[in-house]
Amino acid sequence: MTEEHQGADQPENAPATLDPEVSAVGERHGMFGVTGSGDTSGYGGLVQPIVFPAPAHRPLEGWHEDVAAALDTALADAGVAHAVESVVVHRGEVTFHVRREDLPTVARVLRDDAALRFELCSGVSGVHYPADAGRELHAVYHLLSMTFNRRIRLEVTCPDADPHIPSTVATYPTNDWHERETFDMFGIIFDGHPALTRILMPDDWPGHPQRKDYPLGGIPVEYKGGTIPPPDQRRSYN
Repeated sequence: MTEEHQGADQPENAPATLDPEVSAVGERHGMFGVTGSGDTSGYGGLVQPIVFPAPAHRPLEGWHEDVAAALDTALADAGVAHAVESVVVHRGEVTFHVRREDLPTVARVLRDDAALRFELCSGVSGVHYPADAGRELHAVYHLLSMTFNRRIRLEVTCPDADPHIPSTVATYPTNDWHERETFDMFGIIFDGHPALTRILMPDDWPGHPQRKDYPLGGIPVEYKGGTIPPPDQRRSYN
């Protein structure tokens, strides 16, 4: 088999599986991990590695290095020089992997430093990697600098056994409902959030529906009926 053909067999998310710096965090079977469903699409036999891209080597290219260097300087001045664990550049996009205990400081620096000015966080996304031992839950923050017209990501992890990440609502108020949704769907607890309650599912809903270990179907209907109380009896978020 030619090298070109071998490369064609590699999954799109694993372009560098031969690179020792790429870490595998599991193996995906089937389209959605479903077995015994009678699926005739052919996806039932799909086997695909789940890998993370390798950390980038400094210096980075273009403005990515400008941001990374400015962030290094600002974090050193803030006394958290090692807050960024690694930097990944993949498909032209840059992600800073941040220690969870330092997330509030990193967020403030990115917003306020004159060389950075990431004024807007447009959302928080949860991800669940059951096989990523000790780092099963990921929270991904999408930041925009309107001053410099740049976009970056922050990624923070926490274990299933201790699913706590500091809230960033004090720095980015737009994350209020985004953190609530990530809590609702993945079970990540954002410490310091002003009102961390479910936002999509009923308050008494068991489990977190977007986790990989949540049943996909064939379960009893859990919704117990909806009621709308009078306005003066509704739950307060203040």
